[in-house]
Amino acid sequence: MHKITIAIDGYSSTGKSTVAKQLADWLEYVYVDTGAMYRAVTLFAMQNDMIIEEKVNTSKLIAALPAIQLEFKKNTSNGKAEIFLNGKNVEKDIRHLHVSEYVSPVATISEVRRKLVEQQKKMGEGKGVVMDGRDIGTVVFPNAELKIFMTASAEQRAQRRYNELLERGDDVMYQDVLENVQERDHIDTTRKDSPLRKAKDAIEIDNSEMNMEDQFHTILQLAKDRIAGRV
Repeated sequence: MHKITIAIDGYSSTGKSTVAKQLADWLEYVYVDTGAMYRAVTLFAMQNDMIIEEKVNTSKLIAALPAIQLEFKKNTSNGKAEIFLNGKNVEKDIRHLHVSEYVSPVATISEVRRKLVEQQKKMGEGKGVVMDGRDIGTVVFPNAELKIFMTASAEQRAQRRYNELLERGDDVMYQDVLENVQERDHIDTTRKDSPLRKAKDAIEIDNSEMNMEDQFHTILQLAKDRIAGRV
């Protein structure tokens, strides 16, 4: 079967990773969570005292980049790809709110982006890949056959993220989550290096009032059409 590259971009907490995983499973494609890669670098910075008093020590982090090794390994119990930082599974650690608070500032560092974009491009060389993030359709795979741009209201996204954190047992307040979502939106869309923006040929999906099943089938049909060459 003809394979394509699927790039899914959009704002935080729009369900990019969820639908990307669903597509990859259904199509038997490789799934790459680029957000997890940036979160892992952020976690590394936090663990090595590179984020102090809410400020990222950029020069120290840049110097340490060669020591950061990232890879995805499939969890044999659930079949999902999970990220490893220097040989350690950090899939759960990178999802905490305190990591979310600093991932956008870390992602603005050009040297960090260059390192990760280079890795991401290599992961997609053979096509048959679904990748989600902020600049996949504009920077990583500008020639992707299918580009999706996902959006939803900040309030709706914050509520989803808040519910997810509560289910995990985290002690958080909705207002803190909302402010984090809004701050990440601002940083992601105004950074100088590869800001979040919709590619000209991307299809926008506003899932504010859409359930996960409808969202998946809508995007799956778009993928089927591209694979069959109907669009």
